[in-house]
Amino acid sequence: MPNAIVLESVLTCPQCGFAKLESMPTDACQYYYECSNCKALLRPNPGDCCVFCSFGSVKCPPIQAQHGCCK
Repeated sequence: MPNAIVLESVLTCPQCGFAKLESMPTDACQYYYECSNCKALLRPNPGDCCVFCSFGSVKCPPIQAQHGCCK
């Protein structure tokens, strides 16, 4: 049985360390995320497809499914 795709990830802001559980889109990459604590605008690190791959506790659904992301 294949592994289930996780649809939630804890995003941790690299600026202030605030962490928040967020739902991940299954059909699109999320390129921007505003920290609800310090209001920093997060963007993916070089080589990552989305903010969940850079700052999340779980990679985005397309990466989990090994389909690549929507670059």
